[in-house]
Amino acid sequence: MTPLKEMQAWKALEAHATTLQSKHLRELFAADPKRGERMTAEACGLFLDYSKHRIDDETLRLFQALAAEAGLKDRRAAMFAGEKINVTENRAVLHTALRAPREAVIEVDGHNVVPDVHAVLDKMAEFAESLRSGAWTGYTGKPIRNVINIGIGGSDLGPVMAYEALRHYSQRELTMRFVSNVDGSDFAEAVHGLDPEETLFIVSSKTFTTLETMTNAHSARVWALGKLKHAEAVAKHFVAVSTNAKEVAKFGIDTANMFGFWDWVGGRYSMDAAIGLSTMIAIGAENFRRMLAGFHAMDEHFRTAPLERNLPFLMGMLTVWYTSFFGAETVAVLPYDNYLKRFPAYLQQLTMESNGKHVTLDGRRVDYQTCPIFWGEPGTNGQHSFYQLIHQGTRLIPCDFIGFAQSLNPLGNHHDLLMSNIFAQAEALAFGKTPEQVKAEGTADWLVPHRTFEGNRPSSVILAEKMTPEILGQLVALYEHSVFVQGVVWQVDSFDQWGVELGKVLAVRIIPELESATEPELKHDSSTNALIRRYRAMRRKQG
Repeated sequence: MTPLKEMQAWKALEAHATTLQSKHLRELFAADPKRGERMTAEACGLFLDYSKHRIDDETLRLFQALAAEAGLKDRRAAMFAGEKINVTENRAVLHTALRAPREAVIEVDGHNVVPDVHAVLDKMAEFAESLRSGAWTGYTGKPIRNVINIGIGGSDLGPVMAYEALRHYSQRELTMRFVSNVDGSDFAEAVHGLDPEETLFIVSSKTFTTLETMTNAHSARVWALGKLKHAEAVAKHFVAVSTNAKEVAKFGIDTANMFGFWDWVGGRYSMDAAIGLSTMIAIGAENFRRMLAGFHAMDEHFRTAPLERNLPFLMGMLTVWYTSFFGAETVAVLPYDNYLKRFPAYLQQLTMESNGKHVTLDGRRVDYQTCPIFWGEPGTNGQHSFYQLIHQGTRLIPCDFIGFAQSLNPLGNHHDLLMSNIFAQAEALAFGKTPEQVKAEGTADWLVPHRTFEGNRPSSVILAEKMTPEILGQLVALYEHSVFVQGVVWQVDSFDQWGVELGKVLAVRIIPELESATEPELKHDSSTNALIRRYRAMRRKQG
C-alpha cells in the first residue's frame, strides 16, 4: 500500500490547495457566472449544491485522480461483493444487503444472505403489525400502548433518529420511548407515567451482554414484574434483537420473538436491520420498506454513478479536502427541518466511530488528519446559538445545510421563513460583507471591524421535496458512503471500533471497587484512586 502522502495526486492537491487558499469565493463566482448552476449534482430525489466550496474544476479533477490512486473503485466493488474489507475483525461489510431487493444475490462465504435478510424483515413486519393492530396483547390481555427500545450506540442512535425523523408517519396512539444511558435517571424518566400492563420493551444487544443495555433491561424486568408479578409475563412484554438465543431465553424472552442480524452488520450501520424494529412498529412495515428502498436507491447511485456526478463521492472528498488540506477540525450538519433534530447526533457515531483512527489498514501511524468532529443542531435554533462562531470566528467550519421544499405541516408562511434562512445563511457564509459595504451603510469607522464578515466560509446545500421515509433512507446512505470514501482515501478501517473497548474493560474492573462493602485495595493511578475514594465517601452520606 503506497503511503497516502507519497501519492502523486495527494502531492498535486497539496500544491493546488496553496493556490486556492488565497482565493475568495467572491472571486471564484465572479470568474464563472454559471458556477452556481454548474457545480451541482442530483440523484434519488436529493439535489446537492456544492458551488459554495473553495474548489474549482482542477480540484474536482484531482479528487478523481486521488480516488483512482487510492483504489476507491476496487474497494467499493469489494464492499458490495461481500469481501472481508473489515480487516481487523476479518468481516464483510454488507449493510447494503440489508436493503437489497428480494431477487438480489449477495454472497458471504458462498452463501446468499439476501433471503436471510428478508426472512427477518418479514418476521419483523408480522410482529409490528400484530402489535399495531392490537392483536398482540400483554400478559393481562391489555393491548400494548407503550414501546420502549433499550439499547446503546447504534442500537439506540439510529432508532431514536429514525423515529424523530419519521414521527409524522407514526401511529400516534403508540408512545415510543428510548433508553440508552446506564444513568438510572434515563430509565426512570422513560417509564414514568406508564402502565407495565401496556408496555413492551425491545432489548437490543447483539450479544445480550452489553453492560449498559443489560443493566437497563434487568431494571425494566424488575419494574414490569413489580405489577405483573409472574415471571412468565416477561415473554409478553419483552422481545429481543440479538443473536444469543441462550441468554435471551435465560432472561425469559421467548426466542420466537428474537430478531437476529449478522456479524457483517456494524452497529452504527444497523438501523435498517432488526435494530430498526421500534422504527417499524412506529411507522408500519410499508413505510419501513419505503425507507429501505431509499437506502437502496442511494446504494445503487454510489455504486454506478460517474464520480463527477456521484453525491457520496463529492461530499466525501470535500470532507477530505478541508480536513487534510485546510486544517478544518469540524463539520457542522444543519438540518432545516425539526424532524431531523437527532440527525447530527446520529452522524456523530457514523462518522467519528468509523474514521476516528490514527493508524492505517496496515498498521502504520498516519501523518495527516483523519476524521473531523461532526456536530450540529436544527435551523433556525442554531442561528441563535453558535452561528456567530461559524460566521466570524477564527475557525474554518464547513457546513452541510439540509432543507425541504415542502413542509409536512404547512402553517402560514412558516416554511418560507425557514427556507429563506437556509439560503441566506449559505450566502452570508460564502460572500460575507466587506468593510466598504459596511461603511456605505453609514457605520461609524470604529464599528466597521465588528460588523464586517470575511465570508469565504464553505457550505453545501442539500435539498429534497419533502421529508419522506425514502428520503431519510437516501440521506443516511449518502453519509454512510461519504464516510466510506473518506476512509478509503485516508487508508483507515472505517468498520472497526477498537477505541471504545479500553474504557469498557476498565469500567468493569472499577465497578466492584465502587460497590465493595469494605475499603478496596486500589491499584490505579493516583488520580483515579483519589476519585474512587472521594466517590465512596460522598456516596456514604446518601445512606
